Amino acid sequence: MNQTLLEKYAKVAVVIGANVQKNQRLIVNSSTETKELAREIAKQGYLAGAKSVDILWNDAYVSRYGYEYMSDEELTSIPEWIINRYQFYVNEGACLISIASPITGVNEGVNPQAIQKSSVAVSKAIAFFRNHTMANHTQWCVIAAPNPIWASKVFPHVPVDQAVELLWDAILKASRVTENNDPVAEWNQHNATLASHNKILNDYQFESLHFKNSVGTDVVVSLVKNHIWAGGCEHSSKGVLFNPNIPTEETFTMPHKFGVNGKVVATKPLEYQGNLIEDFYLIFKDGKVVEYGAKKNQDTLKNLLTADEGSSRLGEIALLSHDSPISNSGILFLNTLFDENASCHMALGRAYPINVQGGVNMSPEELEKVGYNQSMVHSDFMFGSACMQMVGYTFDGTEVVVFKDGNFVI
Repeated sequence: MNQTLLEKYAKVAVVIGANVQKNQRLIVNSSTETKELAREIAKQGYLAGAKSVDILWNDAYVSRYGYEYMSDEELTSIPEWIINRYQFYVNEGACLISIASPITGVNEGVNPQAIQKSSVAVSKAIAFFRNHTMANHTQWCVIAAPNPIWASKVFPHVPVDQAVELLWDAILKASRVTENNDPVAEWNQHNATLASHNKILNDYQFESLHFKNSVGTDVVVSLVKNHIWAGGCEHSSKGVLFNPNIPTEETFTMPHKFGVNGKVVATKPLEYQGNLIEDFYLIFKDGKVVEYGAKKNQDTLKNLLTADEGSSRLGEIALLSHDSPISNSGILFLNTLFDENASCHMALGRAYPINVQGGVNMSPEELEKVGYNQSMVHSDFMFGSACMQMVGYTFDGTEVVVFKDGNFVI
């Protein structure tokens, strides 16, 4: 990996992504597969003025051993010191950078119930931290880095070392990082473009959106009243500008938890709990998935849909033209962070409070009343296509063609 590019990418994560403030603590979630990038982010964090940088290491193979050999009691027991650590980060106002590097299929053959039990236990124990970040009470950012297993899945017909280099190249280009550019300046311009898209949609204040394509999707998604379309950079509750996802091409908002009806057919695989769910569909009635199917890893899809009451309902609807940089690259990344930026997508599970006026200051009960979906999970899946048609309906009954042949026309 070119050191100059690594430094520029890490700087984008720190300055544009989390926008680390002087004397702020920085947390970095990293697997052992991405240690070089994690180290460079730590350095760039300190150069930006971070008070401290804590790297929380994880290893997918060690996690698998736990699912295989630990007792149910241990799998569901979260030590108090872990909970206290996350509470310390909340109290200190720490910001967060997470490095995604999926090892596709690492949990194949593992009892899915063991994975589910562990996941639910962790989610419940540190739910307060997830609430803190998803309500933008601090800055947070997700980026990605290759590993040999992931790279070989994306580029299966070349030697592994070459596959890693190709994936690095694709990730950096999608993240607007090249040897000769100023990525910080490019991100500022890109954020301005996304802000203009958000304004157009916010001015319409659609009551519902009707999606239809030749793949089999035919679904109506109602939106909460006073919804807000967001995308690109966001503001923390303390007023700090940051980019939660690098890369990002989407504009997204909050569907009403009881207002989704029809069938959605996924157009790309979904990675969840170390397994790849392929060729799946969901049928919604009054917001809830009432029927589903998948040609591969249907049990994993079931785990997602039954994680809790909210995981079978939508928390996000996101729009982007099929004619977009990541889509046009022709690369199937097999990772939501990238593939969601090649296609319109939905998210099962928790909604973002930022997507409704006054949401970040509402109580859980107040959010519930406006149609907010609460869940321990938030899992994006792609359903966009080159043949997607979409019509928006305003509260006064006006019909507006928003998408034609997969692309925005407004």
